[in-house]
Amino acid sequence: MNICILGLGVIGTTYAYAFQKAGHQVEHLVRKEKRVTCPQILQVKLLDGRFQSKGQETEDDYSVALAKDKSSYDFIFVSVRSGKLQAAIDSLRQAEIKGTLVIFCNLWLERQEIEAIVGDYPYILAFPTAGGHMSDKILGAVLFDHVMLERKERADVSNYENLVKLFDSAHIKQELPHDMLEWLWLHMAINAGVTSTASTLGDLEEPQKLALALMDDRKNLARAIQAIRETVQVVAARQVNLKLYKNKLLPYKIPIWIASRLMKHLFASNELTRRIMTLHNDKNDILYACQEVYQTGLEAKLSMPVFAANMSKIEEKLKE
Repeated sequence: MNICILGLGVIGTTYAYAFQKAGHQVEHLVRKEKRVTCPQILQVKLLDGRFQSKGQETEDDYSVALAKDKSSYDFIFVSVRSGKLQAAIDSLRQAEIKGTLVIFCNLWLERQEIEAIVGDYPYILAFPTAGGHMSDKILGAVLFDHVMLERKERADVSNYENLVKLFDSAHIKQELPHDMLEWLWLHMAINAGVTSTASTLGDLEEPQKLALALMDDRKNLARAIQAIRETVQVVAARQVNLKLYKNKLLPYKIPIWIASRLMKHLFASNELTRRIMTLHNDKNDILYACQEVYQTGLEAKLSMPVFAANMSKIEEKLKE
């Protein structure tokens, strides 16, 4: 299949590498001013969770091919920082790139808002389970064995089965939540509880140290769980039936002292999960989720004492 990746970011490039290795033609749409300096080869250092539960350390090269204007693709993967979806779709329109969009990022928008942004592009909502960082032509990343994918009956596209085949060819399974957009809201709310707690533990410019401080301390994890219990109520206030997502919420429903102990063990024993926590270092993206969830909670007049205290500390740090 012919695949377009919008930009040369960590998430898109990690999956681009997996698709290219599976035999697909993959090209990146980058801004014209960056095409001259765009690397032709990236070194990929991957903790690959597709074949072994503990992950497998691999090193390989990835050949970067650039997309040309007025090109058509089977799928266009859009993985952008929260709040940047409009700009991303605008760049595709300007380049006259056509194909089915796979919107591969956090979203706090309503369905109507998404459809207004994508316009006449067919689209599917999905969410990656990968992460990492890129520097000096080296991509350091983690790739899990699955993605979250919108159900076929909720995605108004004609080539849904081809997307399934694409993921299958790259040994990536699909998990299908009841409603992908609601799942994304819930995911953002949980992340807001976690990252808002971590952000109170040190310097916001050192997210790796913040992640370690959270993962290695049961008291900090217990506070994160308390915050999560508050943030998921923000999603419920958006008329989402949380019972439909009980498996995702179960770890935060059990007694906090048990949940914090289990989470500490998970982070200590699961290298895939631990590494993806430490590699996510986009401060603006992290804070965007916290701020969106917090503002919605305030508008709904919810009681969020732990989460609100976290956000207050973050606001103080941002003023420093």
